[in-house]
Amino acid sequence: MKLSIDHVTDFTYDTEVTHSIQYLRLTPQPSAGQQILQWHLDAPGSVHRTLDTYGNILHVCTVDQPHQGITIRAQGTAEIGEDEQPERENRIPPEVFLRTSPLTEPSDAMREFARGFRPAGTQAQAGRHQLIELMSALLERIPYRSGMTHAQSSAADAFAQGFGVCQDHSHIFIACCRWLGIPARYVSGYVHAGDDQHIASHAWAEAWVQDAWYSFDVSNGLSATNHHLKLAHGIDYLDASPVRGIRWGGGAESMRAYALVDQVDRRTAEEQAQQ
Repeated sequence: MKLSIDHVTDFTYDTEVTHSIQYLRLTPQPSAGQQILQWHLDAPGSVHRTLDTYGNILHVCTVDQPHQGITIRAQGTAEIGEDEQPERENRIPPEVFLRTSPLTEPSDAMREFARGFRPAGTQAQAGRHQLIELMSALLERIPYRSGMTHAQSSAADAFAQGFGVCQDHSHIFIACCRWLGIPARYVSGYVHAGDDQHIASHAWAEAWVQDAWYSFDVSNGLSATNHHLKLAHGIDYLDASPVRGIRWGGGAESMRAYALVDQVDRRTAEEQAQQ
């Protein structure tokens, strides 16, 4: 399946910003499950491309001139494999993703919840089916509901509140996996959830099971990501966030973002039918 992505982020400020830096993880990489056919990133100021600690493509966007707003746009097309293709790359040891963080520190209630999914043998013997059961139980325990949490909410906060969005689901799942001794990491990207265009910036998790990284999209109850395009991964949201930045001045900030994902094959067929 071919996907077309159009992701725009607008920042506006109440007063003049003298200097700003944005860290952009908005460029996907080819892998066993996705091929990047075309991609373009449009950002103001000076833009430097590099790789971050986890091997994600990172663009550092620096604007030195006074400004009261910036617009960042990522556009491209990619082909997603029909069959699930787990990642077997091992650029850094999977054990790195056993490390917890403030956003993924489990509470006592989360440990008790995860206890029922402890592998019968060693961690290496843990099967995907156990994590699929964990994912399903988590979605039942913490239903998807927007507006109840925010970007700084931790896994423990969302678990205690009883509701969350994809970021919260991913953090809780990751925290439970790590407590069980299973390396897990946070993933940012896009999902195509239907036949029409969707606001589709998304987050899910990957766990190291039987010598490969397998995906778990808790919010959608999916253990296969053949509708997903991956951007970046890390310990938590802060490592994989598509856009993060710092600025000097500006007062209050307003951000507007949208990410539209469309199926290219379907759109082409519809255009041909209308001719």
